[in-house]
Amino acid sequence: MSAPDADDAPFFIGWARPDRRLWGFLVLTAVVFFVGAFGTSYLIAATQSDPGNGGRMGRAEVTGIVQAAPYPILHVLESAQYPDGATILLMGQGKNGAQSRVNDLDGQVVRATGAQLNRGDLDGMILRGGANGVQAVDGSGTLPEPEDLGRWRLTGEICDGNCLAGAMRPGTGLAHRACANLCLAGGLPPVFVATDTVGDSAFFLVAGPDGGPMPDALLDFTALLVRAEGRVERHGSMNVFLVEPDSVELAR
Repeated sequence: MSAPDADDAPFFIGWARPDRRLWGFLVLTAVVFFVGAFGTSYLIAATQSDPGNGGRMGRAEVTGIVQAAPYPILHVLESAQYPDGATILLMGQGKNGAQSRVNDLDGQVVRATGAQLNRGDLDGMILRGGANGVQAVDGSGTLPEPEDLGRWRLTGEICDGNCLAGAMRPGTGLAHRACANLCLAGGLPPVFVATDTVGDSAFFLVAGPDGGPMPDALLDFTALLVRAEGRVERHGSMNVFLVEPDSVELAR
């Protein structure tokens, strides 16, 4: 038998139908690539810290009293998903806060519907789009008086409350930091996750020293282990950390 003509050797051309003699090689290459990609993804995910139980818990509806400052929160009066007296974060869709949707409802009784979020003792809700997401209803109630818990020096990390409460699994590194800053720039509530507790909670809604939104200067410290000082107030069942920007430093 004569040797095969060199011009008859199989050759792969991207736009042409593959030669039948190449199918085995192509299938093997695809399988090896898939297994390698899956294995790499699994190993990367396995190295991430477990954020604990939590996440999206399904659809929720709640009647409560809106507090617009420093970020939208809702003091629960009645709900099948949240316990009475709970205080929950309110978020908009995507990387958008809910501030513009609740400014005119501050101190009023509302009905809110959306996706329930929870991680530990941190509760939140992604408001449904449109007018049905949050609207005033008949009812009576007043905002709880803030309770001064004193001045504290805390160690922890500034995160965005949306992902932290369960919209996504919290990550680490530069990608986590960039994602958190985009969320915070869009108006989502910042949450300080402390290494210690005050009033049995390690989660603190972050505010400026005057009780307003978090100063932009603190965006430089997002997703880093830091030490910060300021007063802590209890609003309903939620701690609010009034951080003094000049006190924030990287934890060594």
